[in-house]
Amino acid sequence: MFHIPKPLNKGDTVAITAPSSGVPQAMHPRLDLVLAHLRNQGYRVIEGQCLRDNHQHVSASKALRTKELMDFLLDPQVDAILPPWGGEIGMDLLDALDYDQLAKVRPKWLVGHSDISTLLNALTSKLGWCTAHTTNLMQMVPTESEPLTASALMPLSLASGQSFTQHASSHYQLKGLNFSEFPQQGLQLGPKSQWKVLGQADEVECRGHLFGGCLDILIHLAGTEYFDINRFEQRSQGQGMILYLENAELSAPAMFRALQGLKYRGFFRHLNGLLIGRNAAPSHDPTFNDQQILTQLFADAPFPVIYDADIGHLPPNMTLLNGVLAVVKVSRANTSLTQHL
Repeated sequence: MFHIPKPLNKGDTVAITAPSSGVPQAMHPRLDLVLAHLRNQGYRVIEGQCLRDNHQHVSASKALRTKELMDFLLDPQVDAILPPWGGEIGMDLLDALDYDQLAKVRPKWLVGHSDISTLLNALTSKLGWCTAHTTNLMQMVPTESEPLTASALMPLSLASGQSFTQHASSHYQLKGLNFSEFPQQGLQLGPKSQWKVLGQADEVECRGHLFGGCLDILIHLAGTEYFDINRFEQRSQGQGMILYLENAELSAPAMFRALQGLKYRGFFRHLNGLLIGRNAAPSHDPTFNDQQILTQLFADAPFPVIYDADIGHLPPNMTLLNGVLAVVKVSRANTSLTQHL
């Protein structure tokens, strides 16, 4: 089974720390803006020490980042932890966290995507905590009007037994503005968004517990205790799994190898569905795009493969709660994802 943190409501405390990359000084105005926005929404904000600096891809030493994250996770007054964004090498904390201590306290929301999915999956794999793969804090500005982004934290306010439905975005951002030059700017929506289904089906539906994150990172954790598909399947108690993955920087051949490696390790053996986010990596070979890659790997898959979904580094992002039971419906007329807490 999975453990859902208590609802996050006005008056609750959110802690801000950067377990991976920190925020350089040029982007402090943006950080101040999003923190003020959290306060204006009624949250009490605690700012950590591992946040407003970035050296060699991290906000502070491993020891300091580990201690601060552990302190916030163990603090009964903290209800959620919001890193500013992802980064590069957050996985160096995985072997330093004290999971035995964490197993004794109530779960709390950890929120974000990109490198943060490293930690999300560790907490879900080892402790069964539901975690939130969604818009990063630094994208949560008060001027944002895109629905998925503006409501990213709303699902965290729901209690066990409740559900919520999100619909596919109409457009997505191909390239955003620099936060240091445009601290108040929201998403720069451009191309039209359309979720696609591999094969000839006009519409598909799948149901299962959500699990996944950034492919670039998870290929290095697959089969370890920090991204354990077998343990996750056991926790799902026969209700099935929907795995979601998104590519940030892998080239087309590297993406193919990554997915093929997961296939060899049995990660797709017992799925009810596979969601692939919009591919953020530049493509230099039009003859080897996502459709060709997925067709070679999953043409005979017994589950639906859905791609170009609202997941990852070409926002907006749906809020996907790892461990929660979800129903995905894709058709030409409507695309929706409902999650049951």
